[in-house]
Amino acid sequence: MPNDKGDRDRAANSADDDDEPDEWDKRIFSTGCSDENKALNDCYFEKKDWRLCKNEMEAFKQCWKRQGNEGRTSSKDA
Repeated sequence: MPNDKGDRDRAANSADDDDEPDEWDKRIFSTGCSDENKALNDCYFEKKDWRLCKNEMEAFKQCWKRQGNEGRTSSKDA
Protein backbone atom coordinates (compact mmCIF):
# COMPACT_ATOMS: atom_id res chain seq x y z
CA MET A 1 0.00 0.00 0.00
CA PRO A 2 1.56 3.36 -1.00
CA ASN A 3 2.33 5.89 1.66
CA ASP A 4 -0.03 8.80 0.88
CA LYS A 5 1.90 11.30 3.02
CA GLY A 6 5.18 10.31 1.39
CA ASP A 7 3.64 10.67 -2.07
CA ARG A 8 2.32 14.14 -1.20
CA ASP A 9 5.72 15.18 0.18
CA ARG A 10 7.49 14.02 -3.00
CA ALA A 11 4.95 15.85 -5.17
CA ALA A 12 5.40 19.04 -3.14
CA ASN A 13 9.20 18.81 -3.39
CA SER A 14 8.95 18.21 -7.12
CA ALA A 15 6.78 21.31 -7.55
CA ASP A 16 9.29 23.37 -5.54
CA ASP A 17 12.12 22.14 -7.78
CA ASP A 18 10.22 23.28 -10.89
CA ASP A 19 10.24 26.86 -9.60
CA GLU A 20 14.02 26.92 -9.34
CA PRO A 21 16.06 27.69 -12.49
CA ASP A 22 17.84 24.60 -13.72
CA GLU A 23 21.14 24.55 -15.63
CA TRP A 24 19.35 25.09 -18.97
CA ASP A 25 17.48 28.13 -17.64
CA LYS A 26 20.68 29.59 -16.21
CA ARG A 27 22.45 29.20 -19.54
CA ILE A 28 19.61 30.85 -21.45
CA PHE A 29 19.39 33.74 -18.95
CA SER A 30 23.15 34.29 -19.24
CA THR A 31 22.85 34.90 -23.01
CA GLY A 32 20.70 38.00 -22.46
CA CYS A 33 18.15 36.58 -24.93
CA SER A 34 15.83 34.62 -22.68
CA ASP A 35 12.73 36.57 -23.80
CA GLU A 36 13.51 35.93 -27.46
CA ASN A 37 14.22 32.28 -26.71
CA LYS A 38 10.89 31.92 -24.93
CA ALA A 39 9.04 33.56 -27.84
CA LEU A 40 10.74 31.19 -30.28
CA ASN A 41 9.94 28.11 -28.20
CA ASP A 42 6.35 29.27 -27.69
CA CYS A 43 5.95 29.77 -31.44
CA TYR A 44 7.24 26.28 -32.18
CA PHE A 45 5.05 24.75 -29.46
CA GLU A 46 2.01 26.44 -30.97
CA LYS A 47 2.74 25.87 -34.66
CA LYS A 48 4.87 22.68 -34.63
CA ASP A 49 6.85 23.97 -37.62
CA TRP A 50 10.04 26.03 -37.33
CA ARG A 51 9.42 27.50 -40.79
CA LEU A 52 6.41 29.35 -39.38
CA CYS A 53 8.57 30.98 -36.70
CA LYS A 54 10.92 32.95 -38.95
CA ASN A 55 10.25 36.29 -37.25
CA GLU A 56 10.91 34.82 -33.80
CA MET A 57 14.07 33.10 -35.07
CA GLU A 58 15.34 36.34 -36.60
CA ALA A 59 14.65 38.25 -33.37
CA PHE A 60 16.59 35.61 -31.43
CA LYS A 61 19.50 35.73 -33.90
CA GLN A 62 19.66 39.53 -33.73
CA CYS A 63 19.61 39.46 -29.94
CA TRP A 64 22.35 36.80 -29.97
CA LYS A 65 24.53 39.09 -32.09
CA ARG A 66 23.75 42.21 -30.02
CA GLN A 67 24.75 40.39 -26.86
CA GLY A 68 28.05 39.25 -28.41
CA ASN A 69 27.31 35.57 -28.00
CA GLU A 70 28.96 34.48 -31.27
CA GLY A 71 32.43 34.65 -29.76
CA ARG A 72 31.33 32.98 -26.58
CA THR A 73 29.91 29.96 -28.37
CA SER A 74 31.98 30.05 -31.57
CA SER A 75 28.77 29.96 -33.62
CA LYS A 76 28.85 30.96 -37.26
CA ASP A 77 26.17 32.22 -39.62
CA ALA A 78 25.14 29.51 -42.04
